[in-house]
Amino acid sequence: MMLLLDIGNTNLRWGLSDGGPPDEVRIVRHGGAAPLDLLADWERLNAPERVVASNVGGASVAAAIGRVTRAYWGLDVECVQTRAHFGALRIAYPEPERFGVDRWLALVAAHRLVPEAALIVDAGTAATFDLLLADGRHLGGLILPGVEMMRASLLAGTLIPRIASEPTDEPWAVDTGPAVAAGSLQALAALTTRLYDRLEQQVQTPPALILTGGDAERLIPAMDRPARVVSDLVLRGLFEFVSGEAPDIG
Repeated sequence: MMLLLDIGNTNLRWGLSDGGPPDEVRIVRHGGAAPLDLLADWERLNAPERVVASNVGGASVAAAIGRVTRAYWGLDVECVQTRAHFGALRIAYPEPERFGVDRWLALVAAHRLVPEAALIVDAGTAATFDLLLADGRHLGGLILPGVEMMRASLLAGTLIPRIASEPTDEPWAVDTGPAVAAGSLQALAALTTRLYDRLEQQVQTPPALILTGGDAERLIPAMDRPARVVSDLVLRGLFEFVSGEAPDIG
């Protein structure tokens, strides 16, 4: 049994793998450390054979988690690094270390999940967009602030009052709070549509649209292209990578 970790900028997702992707995924906010509710859950676990992680949350949270896994089970956390290629997958970045490991593992999982070209949107603290051809060639991608970061930056730079609000089903808002809320979602959805259509033009067939990340479900009502939410996409990619007997984790 393996303990798989997806350490993001804000949240930590984890699950147990016993010969396949985790059946159940738990999510906690890490705050740059090992949160108490995570410790409580892990105290009840049987000892895993390995602990393998994707980490874009920084060195402090990785170090904190490593202290816990060593204290509980005598295991170090094995952190995956981005590779230029994995099987048929080839990333577009000439310097693989500059491509986030979470984005890379999402590509690994997407290439396994769907046979066609795909647009992968990870709507987290940052929103990332990656385009993948059916043969495994990664075309590149884009990065924007995520929903909450977009809203926070707007409110920080203006005198707009801080109104807690979510968009309605109307195509545009008639009050400031809903306008800010809807604008952040519509911005990500509009870019998704633009990239989806350009990818479809290139491959001459409708691609898959895969959404993941903490705000994936919030984006669905704003989408005007058929989309599939895979909330554990990075963990699925982590399982595929580890199962491929990849040598460069440590």
